[in-house]
Amino acid sequence: MSKRDMDDESFFEDLAGARPAEPRAPARLKSRVYSALMRRAAEEGPLRSLTATKEAGSALCVFEEFCQSLPLGARFDALNFCRACHGRVVGEHMDRAPIFWKGCPYADFHRH
Repeated sequence: MSKRDMDDESFFEDLAGARPAEPRAPARLKSRVYSALMRRAAEEGPLRSLTATKEAGSALCVFEEFCQSLPLGARFDALNFCRACHGRVVGEHMDRAPIFWKGCPYADFHRH
């Protein structure tokens, strides 16, 4: 194999391996879709309680952890706490929202 053939072969191998990144939806759009899905779920009936969510292995954000520790009763345990959180508002309106807390879906959208 000549040097040119080897150069051509390595060029095409490099070209084949260098695929463009998968297109991704913007974090703002992901945040808005998530909010809309949560609103729709809340309209259809009570959401899964924070206790059940945590027991199922899902993470709770700092705000939800705090609210779960309060003696608010079962009625408050199934509220959509994201509706009252500033993380949702920032996540829906900024491209790179400065949301850093663990367990927050809006933070996860902006992290990736």
